[in-house]
Order: sequence, then C-alpha cells, then structure tokens
Amino acid sequence: MTADRLVAQVAFLNEADKLKSIIRASRLHDNSRFENSAEHSWHVMLHAFVLAEHAPEGVSATRVLQMLLLHDIVEIDAGDTPIHGDVDAAAQEAAEQLAADRLFGLLPADQCAAYRALWDEFEAAESADAKYAKAIDRLTTPLANMENGGGSWTDYNVTLDHLDARVGTPMQRGAPAIWAWLRPRLAAWFDGRPS
Repeated sequence: MTADRLVAQVAFLNEADKLKSIIRASRLHDNSRFENSAEHSWHVMLHAFVLAEHAPEGVSATRVLQMLLLHDIVEIDAGDTPIHGDVDAAAQEAAEQLAADRLFGLLPADQCAAYRALWDEFEAAESADAKYAKAIDRLTTPLANMENGGGSWTDYNVTLDHLDARVGTPMQRGAPAIWAWLRPRLAAWFDGRPS
C-alpha cells in the first residue's frame, strides 16, 4: 500500500459523504421528511440483500450490491432526478456522465476503472445483474409511498398507468417475480385511494 493510494481513496470517501446532503423527492415510510440519497442507497441495498432469493437465476447478489452502492454517487454533482418528474433526460445523462468522470476519477486508476464499469453497467441495464439492480431500485419508492399515504405519487399526480410504465417495465425485465407480487398491491392501493 502506498500513501498516495490511501490519500486518493480517502479523498473519494470524503467526497462520497456529500451524498448525505442530497435530498430526494421520496419521503420516509413514516412521512416525517424527505429521504437523502445516502439513505436511499443503503435501503435499496438492504432490499436487494433481503430479496436476493427472488432474483432470476444467475444473478450475482454481490455484484448487484456493488452496483447499488455506487449507483447514485453521481447525484453529488448532478442532483437527484425524481422518477416521476419532468426532466430533460439528455441533459441529466450528460451531467451524470461528467459527475461519474469526476467522482470515480478521485480513486486510484484500478478502482476508478472497476467502479466506473459497475456504474456504467447499472446505467445500461443490459446484464442480468444490472436489470435486477434497476428493478430493486424501482421497488423502494412504491413500497414507501404505499406506507406513507402516497408520498411522491401525490406530489407528482402519479397514476397506476404511470407506475406500470416507469416502475413495471424495469421490474418485469429484472425482477418479474417481485413485480407479480407488487402489481396487485399497487392496483389495490390506487383503487382504495380517496378521490
């Protein structure tokens, strides 16, 4: 181990602490406040760990956890993009790419390449591991919103059709068994919602 390597790693870890200050559009289950991105990253990893037995065959839980640990690090520079918000996708992607360059670039070259490759794989959502990771990332907010009375769904006037497109599509690709369990619960929630 060289001192320079450790200095670079600690610089990245110190910068990553800023993820705690990025406030998301999603509320906590108890609806007491909005969550921050670091809390989301931890909670989505816990979901992936606990629900790993429901992943499609061949998915590596270890790789999924690594992707989820890193997936929102770019929000330090690019901010949170609410799934139900009206966002310029091309501009957001460009901002996230620049953020990934800067943030992973703080690390020693071997870790920079490895972590950036995991982040890029997650973003592309083509491998079985990335599809499952994306699916689990989509799962956490609906679970919270059903617990907290609607949360960001109310804020963004979300409909069940909207959820089918934004949540259902990636979940069917990456975690079809979990989607099959969740979809009727979403329908029941929307059916029982006061108008």
